[in-house]
Amino acid sequence: MASLSASIAKIGSSTFLSRVLGFARDLIIARLFGADAATDAFFVAFKIPNFARRLFAEGVFSMALVPVLSETKQRRGDTALKGFVDDMAGALTLALLLITSAGLLAAPWLIIAFAPGFAGDAAQHQLATEMLRLTLPYIFFITLAAFAGGILNTYERFGVPAFTPVLLNLILIGCALVVAPHLEEPIMALAWGVLIAGAVQLGFQLPFLLQLGLLPRPRLNLRDPGIQGVFKLVGPAIIGVSVGQISLLLDTLFASFLQTGSISWLYYSDRLMEFPLGILAVALGTVIMPRLSRQHVADKAGDFSRTLDWALRWALLLGTPAALGLLALAEPIMATLFVSDAFVTRDVVMAAQSLMAYAPGVIAFMAIKILVPGYYARQDMHSPVRIALVSIGVGLLLNLLLMLPMGHAGLALATTIAATTNAGLLLRGLMNSGVYAPEQGWTPLLIKVLAASLLMSTALLVLPGPATDWIALNTGARALRLLGWITAGATLYVLTLTLFGVRRRDLTPTA
Repeated sequence: MASLSASIAKIGSSTFLSRVLGFARDLIIARLFGADAATDAFFVAFKIPNFARRLFAEGVFSMALVPVLSETKQRRGDTALKGFVDDMAGALTLALLLITSAGLLAAPWLIIAFAPGFAGDAAQHQLATEMLRLTLPYIFFITLAAFAGGILNTYERFGVPAFTPVLLNLILIGCALVVAPHLEEPIMALAWGVLIAGAVQLGFQLPFLLQLGLLPRPRLNLRDPGIQGVFKLVGPAIIGVSVGQISLLLDTLFASFLQTGSISWLYYSDRLMEFPLGILAVALGTVIMPRLSRQHVADKAGDFSRTLDWALRWALLLGTPAALGLLALAEPIMATLFVSDAFVTRDVVMAAQSLMAYAPGVIAFMAIKILVPGYYARQDMHSPVRIALVSIGVGLLLNLLLMLPMGHAGLALATTIAATTNAGLLLRGLMNSGVYAPEQGWTPLLIKVLAASLLMSTALLVLPGPATDWIALNTGARALRLLGWITAGATLYVLTLTLFGVRRRDLTPTA
């Protein structure tokens, strides 16, 4: 598993940089624009293409494209692979042009579909529609960028696709600071930034495809069996890997009926939840997918199961303290990152409430990123779809039940429960079918990780003090104090695990 660990370190470091810049981006947006009707409009306009980014850059193409690429490369050779890449590029470009064009025409109705509460405010609806028409082409660019990344991942060139999201954050930061002050409606600068970033992210990867001799020359050949295979896999894959994203979209839809600011509070708390997911879960899912596909083609069932087991152990080890740490430090984190004249104390408290509701779902979302490849590497597209539909139904029902008594925090809690349902059903399916058999040592590892995480989170919940104390500090003091407590919590967790006797060999199942 050493090469997997090295690849995860490479992806994780790039993703960490992207997430840090993402926080800097959100901090700047919060301080410049606050949490009002205009920012709610932008977040809706950005959420629609960003939903596509999360699906295609972190989900569907990793699940549907990589197995076909791996099988074509292993069984038919590099020449056949190049032909498939050219055919796929042509079909994908045509499909994306049609989808994007339809979206531009239907922009006003898309806003109503994703945020029906905007229908009662003509100005907010118009602003959101204008921004959506700028951000929608991002779907075209980012899907082609994900296609390029899928090719690079098949050759285990993980670094370039992992670095690509950094460009989005850099461009949005630049637009917020430099462009926004010169526009009549400053928030429009962010929509322009999304459009520019999509083109840059695609262009960045093309030279690396050229190095591999796989720079696509798009041609339209819809009869290619590989193309038909990918598109047959993509539809189910969208549902199977997107239960979390669909739940978040449902949160936005229902939040549009709640008090002003609810969409923004959910957005900021979701961004914080995504931090550990992006660093570890996406890295794990990206790295194991090509390996699982090769192990399936080579009929190495034991290795397939051990790869899943290894990834799940790391998700437990790092996901549990991340979830409980976010829960314990929700208010201090919100106060440190976002409080300003525009993002006031009430916003800190409200956003922290939804973060606390999202936090327990971190482990479930991590598990989903690992378990779904266990199905799609074997090109079993239907089982995850059935499970996802059940989970979405659970989330929808809980949204209706919890949004009135708990407001936006109830929506976040419904998402957490839906994700946990999804992960549990995926795990049960793999185990019942014999695809995954847990290796020895899980029970003691689980007990030790839970005990160490609870000790850490209890200390972080009690000792740092109330949010009012944090807000009274200046920005620099808050940042240093938060960094100190995070470091102290991580140190306590690692020391406790060490005292419990947890070692690296506990995370690496033996053959």
